[in-house]
Amino acid sequence: MAAPLRLYCGHLGFFNKFKCKKISRNIHRYRKFSSTAVKSNEPEVEAQFSNGREILISTGKYARFADGCAVAKLGDTSVMVTAVSKIKSSSNSFLPLTVDYRQKSAAAGRIPTNFLRRELGPSEREILTSRVIDRSLRPLFPTGFNCETQIICNMLAVDSVNSPDIIAINAASAAISLSDIPWNGPIGAVRIGKIDDELIINPTRKELQGSNLNLIVTATRQNLLVMLEGHADNILQQDLLKAIKLGTKEAQVVIAAIEKLQKNYGREKRPIDGDIEINLEMLNTVRSFSVMRLREVFSNYNHDKLSRDVAVNNIRSDVVSSVRETYGADDSDGAKTTEYFNSVCKEVFREIIFEQDIRCDGRHLDHIRNISCQVNLHKPLHGSALFQRGQTQVFCTVSLDSAESAMKLDTLSMLTSGIKEKNFFLHYDFPPYATREIGRVSGPQGRRETGHGALAEKGLIPILPKDYDFTVRLTSEVLESNGSSSMASVCGGSMALMDAGVPVTEHAAGVAIGLVTKYDKNDTKHIEDYRILTDILGIEDYMGDMDFKLAGTKRGISSLQADIKIPGLPLKIVMEAVQKACDAKSKIIDIMYDCIKSPSKHRKDNMPVVEKMEIEAHKRGKLLGVGGVNLKKLLVETGVQVTQVDDTNFNIFAPSQSAMDEAKEMIAEWMAKDKIPDLEFGAIYTAKIVEIRDIGVMVTLYPNMSPALLHNSQIDQRKVNHPSALGMQVGDEIQVKYFGRDPVSGLMRLSRKVLMGTASSVVKSLDRN
Repeated sequence: MAAPLRLYCGHLGFFNKFKCKKISRNIHRYRKFSSTAVKSNEPEVEAQFSNGREILISTGKYARFADGCAVAKLGDTSVMVTAVSKIKSSSNSFLPLTVDYRQKSAAAGRIPTNFLRRELGPSEREILTSRVIDRSLRPLFPTGFNCETQIICNMLAVDSVNSPDIIAINAASAAISLSDIPWNGPIGAVRIGKIDDELIINPTRKELQGSNLNLIVTATRQNLLVMLEGHADNILQQDLLKAIKLGTKEAQVVIAAIEKLQKNYGREKRPIDGDIEINLEMLNTVRSFSVMRLREVFSNYNHDKLSRDVAVNNIRSDVVSSVRETYGADDSDGAKTTEYFNSVCKEVFREIIFEQDIRCDGRHLDHIRNISCQVNLHKPLHGSALFQRGQTQVFCTVSLDSAESAMKLDTLSMLTSGIKEKNFFLHYDFPPYATREIGRVSGPQGRRETGHGALAEKGLIPILPKDYDFTVRLTSEVLESNGSSSMASVCGGSMALMDAGVPVTEHAAGVAIGLVTKYDKNDTKHIEDYRILTDILGIEDYMGDMDFKLAGTKRGISSLQADIKIPGLPLKIVMEAVQKACDAKSKIIDIMYDCIKSPSKHRKDNMPVVEKMEIEAHKRGKLLGVGGVNLKKLLVETGVQVTQVDDTNFNIFAPSQSAMDEAKEMIAEWMAKDKIPDLEFGAIYTAKIVEIRDIGVMVTLYPNMSPALLHNSQIDQRKVNHPSALGMQVGDEIQVKYFGRDPVSGLMRLSRKVLMGTASSVVKSLDRN
C-alpha cells in the first residue's frame, strides 16, 4: 500500500512533501496498530483513584488517521477524543486551538426531538465543556507553536451515571500526548464533590445532586494546577482548599497512566515549525526606543483605559516607523518589530509591578477599584441595578414570569446533569460599544458570553429560595468593560434580585484576581517571584499570567474559575489567591449593603402575582370550558395563566394585581352560572328519569343538572337486570337518597334501594318551579 501512495504523491503537484510525510507516518502507525489489534486487545491503561473508582484509557482502535486518538471510559460512559494539527505554522501570533465537544443522542440510545431528528448547533452545556477542555490544554503548548490544532470529543456511550466532561478532558490529554504534536503534558482531571463533610472523587450524577460542591481540578506533574472550574452552595474557604489539594493529588494517578501509555505507544514529538531566530540587534533597538516611554505611560496614574491604549499605540507606531527606516527590507511589514514591541511592553509592565508594588492605575496590589451602586432605575422593570467598578459598568434587570416559562433542557443535558428545567437563568450580553469597538450585535451568542453568563449564574444560585413560585430571568448588559465584567454581573445581579423583591438570603459578589510571575533564568520551570493582584484591569489580565474569578457571600464561596496562562501553578499561590479573593469579596458586599440591605417589601404595580385555587373535581368543566376555551379567553383578555397542579388544585399567574382581580371576576362569573345547589349528605330527593340504560337510569335532581347514574344494583332490593323490568320510563319521578360524591371521579352516589323500607327523613325537592 505504501508504494502506490508514494507514486500518487509524486504524481500530483498539489500534494506537497509535508502532506506526504504526514500520510506516510499515519499509514505506518495504522499498520502498527492493525497488527497489534489482530494479536491482542488495543493498548489500554488503568488509572485507579483512592476511592476505588477507575478510568480506562485506550488507543489504537479508532480514528488511526488522526495525529492522536484516545478513548477514556469511566463506568459505562466512553468518550473518544482525536487531535489533529497542521504541519505548517499559521501566521497568527497565538495558538489557533479549537475544541469541539459534542453530545450525541445515539450514545444514550435516544433520538433528537427536533424537526430534522439529528444533532444541530452546540448546546450551552457543550459550549461550556469545550471551554473547560480548552483552558485545561492550552497553557501547556510550547511558546512558538502556532500550528492550527483541532480537538474533537466524540461521545461513544453514556450510562446516565458518570459525567462525560471529566472523561473528555483526560481523553484529550491522552490523545495529544500520544500524538506528535508538541505539548508539555500530560494533564489529569478529576471532579470533587462534598457530601456530609466528606470529599468524593468523581461523584456520580445522583451523588452530585446531594453534593454542595461540584469542582473540576486539572493538574500536571509535580502537583502544579492548570485549571479550576466549579460551583458550590456557599462552601467554606477551608473546605474548598482541601478539595483543591485532593483533586491535584488524585490527578497524578491519571498523569502516571497516560505517561505509561505514551512511553509504549506514543509518537515522537515533531520540532516546532517556523522557529525564527531572534534578531538581538533589532530587539535591542526596539527596547532602546520604547522602554522609557512605556515606563512613563505605565507610571502615569492619570491615564484611564482609553488614553493608556492610545498612548501605547502611538509609541508602537513610532517604534515601527523608526525601526523600518533603520532595517528596511528586514522588516518591511513591521511584523517583527510589532512582535518585539509587544514583548518589551509586557516586560516593562510587569517590571514596574515587581519594583514598586504599584499598578498602572496607582492602586496597591490588594486594593479594589472605586465602586458605586444604584437600584430601581426604571419604573416598569420588576428589578434593576447599575453596578460600577472602576471603568467596568454593568446594568442588570430582573423579569419574573410564571413557572411555565422555566427553561427546558435538552435530553442529553438532562441525562448527564440530572436537571430537567431551570427556573432561574442569567443572560450575559457584551456589546461591542463596551470597549469602543464596532462589531456584530445580532446572531448566536459567542462562547465567551455563554461562559461568563454561566459563571455569574452559578455564583447567584445559592442565595435564591429553593421553592419559588416564579421563573426568574436576570439579564446583565455590560455597558463599559475594563476587566471582570462577569464578576460585576454577580454584584449587579444580586442587587437587582433584591430590588425585585425576590427573597434572597443575602448578597453575593465576585472579584477577579490576577498574577504576574518571574521565572528563574537558570530554571525556567521554577517561579522565582510573583505578585498577586486584586480586582484586575483588562490590561492586567492581558499582560498577566492568571485570571482567577471567585464569587460568593460573606459566609462562603458559590462559584470559581481559574484561567491560568503559564504551564502550571503551585498550590501555595492558589491558596493565597483564594484568600485575597475572599477578603475583597467581603469588602464589596459591605458596599452593596449600603445601597440595598434586604429584598424590597414595596410591591410595584406591574409586579406579577401567583395564587392557588381549589375547585372540586365535578366543577372543573365550568372553569375549563369546552376544549379549554375559558382558559384561552382568560389568557388573551387578561394575560392570566391557569395551570393545573392536580385534580382539584390550580395555580393562577397574573402579570399584575389588577389582572388578577379581573381574572377572579371572570372565574367567579363562570362558576356562578347555573350554580349547583348544596346537597345534604343522607337526604332524600326527588329525581327525574331522563334516560334508560342497560346498567341503570340517568336521573337529574335539579334543572340543568348533568345526568347522574342510578345503577341497577341501587334501584331495588331485588336483583334488577334492566330498569324496564320495574316499568320505569323517561319522565318518571322517583325518590333517591344522596350519599355524596365519589372521591376519585367526583360522580354522585345515589340509591333507591335503601328507601324500599320505612322512610327515614323528609323528601326534598330541588325543582325551582
